Amino acid sequence: MNDLAPDQAVSKTEAGIELIPIGQVDPLAVSIVAANLQAHLGLNTSLQATRSNPEYAYMATRQQFDALKVIKALSREVREVYFRLGVTSLDICTPILTFVFGESQLGGSTALVSTNRLQAKGADKAYERAAKISLHEVGHLLGLEHCWEVRCLMHFSRDVEQLDSLPLSFCETCQYESGRRLRDLP
Repeated sequence: MNDLAPDQAVSKTEAGIELIPIGQVDPLAVSIVAANLQAHLGLNTSLQATRSNPEYAYMATRQQFDALKVIKALSREVREVYFRLGVTSLDICTPILTFVFGESQLGGSTALVSTNRLQAKGADKAYERAAKISLHEVGHLLGLEHCWEVRCLMHFSRDVEQLDSLPLSFCETCQYESGRRLRDLP
């Protein structure tokens, strides 16, 4: 997560979050992310046009894409709703972390998730991981920080084993805070 400020102020509309596929990404994964954002946070989704690979964010020495540069570019685009979530299968990182599952603007408007390191033997497990990371990153957009509760989706996961051990839900406190912050949006 990072604390970049959103560049475009918009008012909340009926659709709460734009989903933006970036590069070649499994359309079913995007649909599952959308369904979980609706089911767990009540955010209606608007699927946007697929964007090409963000070559401007490619880090040749690491053979990865800088998530912060992608988020910054997405946050500068005009949007119709308050939140925006990029979904990609590219391997993403930050300058200080060797890889990330996702990255967000803490309390901002834009986040990015990658399915690259979420693969599993069964497709269902990979889709569940994508839903968990997406909900976690949108939680950061709502201003939630990492939770100390080990059975909360806002708890930090450094690998897929830790991610798999988390439920597909927030703890009672994070659930309350996410709902309160959604109600308080401008």
